[in-house]
Amino acid sequence: MRKILIIYTGGTIGMDYTPHGLQPVAGLFKSQIATLDPVKDVIVDLLEYEQLIDSSDIRIEHWQRMIKDISDNYDQYNGFVIIHGTDTMAYTASVLAFALRGLDKPVVLTGSQLPLVHRRSDGWSNLIDALFAASRDDLHEVAIAFNNKLLRGCRAQKVSTYRFFGFDSVDEEPLAEFGIQINWFNKRWLKATRFSFAPVTPQNAKILDLSLRPGFTTDFIADTLNNTELDAVVLQTYGSGNIPMGNQKLVEALKNAVARGVIIVNITQVNEGRVSNDYASSCLHDLGIVSGCDMTIEAALAKLMVLMSSKMSKETIKNAMSENLVGELTTG
Repeated sequence: MRKILIIYTGGTIGMDYTPHGLQPVAGLFKSQIATLDPVKDVIVDLLEYEQLIDSSDIRIEHWQRMIKDISDNYDQYNGFVIIHGTDTMAYTASVLAFALRGLDKPVVLTGSQLPLVHRRSDGWSNLIDALFAASRDDLHEVAIAFNNKLLRGCRAQKVSTYRFFGFDSVDEEPLAEFGIQINWFNKRWLKATRFSFAPVTPQNAKILDLSLRPGFTTDFIADTLNNTELDAVVLQTYGSGNIPMGNQKLVEALKNAVARGVIIVNITQVNEGRVSNDYASSCLHDLGIVSGCDMTIEAALAKLMVLMSSKMSKETIKNAMSENLVGELTTG
């Protein structure tokens, strides 16, 4: 008999309709899932947070608690399901993917676009799919179960606020598809690690996400780089990693930041594809900027934060940012 721990942190799935709009209601999620028929050969326990989290209010201490709850219960369960709001689910999935080092069992995040109390809620199928995925003994990674798909957590992004197709992973195929039959694409899954489970507790770091835009924003980024104390920057560039090389103010600000020890990671604003060195304006490695390949913004931010929490040297972190650690980027 397999044991799964559901960690209910909050989100739309457990909310109810009130005169003030949808709000979390303590105990409601527990009463709803109590109506579910048991999954064969699976025992499910529930850990509900006393203060349910609106996912737009997610903070580092919430991630620290989730990691601790998984760590404290790691040996007692075969897998974990984290119920989470959709707004920042991709950020949390990315943080957990990097922080749960040595993970050799599934951690599956899910939620819904409509609450369980709504008769058309997508939460029921998402929850069941998550439980099936968390019951797999050959899934050794963090994933998101949503809209009949299982996505790698550090590759997923929220793509819609109004469709059940809430998440997608444009540069990575799904890990599973839930139809009449479940298609487990386990050849795509991460291999079991040879390291023992040793999670990293993420700590605060001064990391900024700066996205290039034509006009005033470019000079604003230069001023920010010159006048802000920073540990790292994720720079969202145009196309395949291009910046306006003719803007000397920006170029000098990037050079100066790198010289001060700021780690700058280059990722593309475009949904599909990766940064490259095909254009003269995309040869940012000459400025000391690190390629983020095809990482999502969520993965790049999470990776920087967790690596910095590991007390690595800056040079080691810079090298690791272009390496594939947990399936977050495409090599070759």
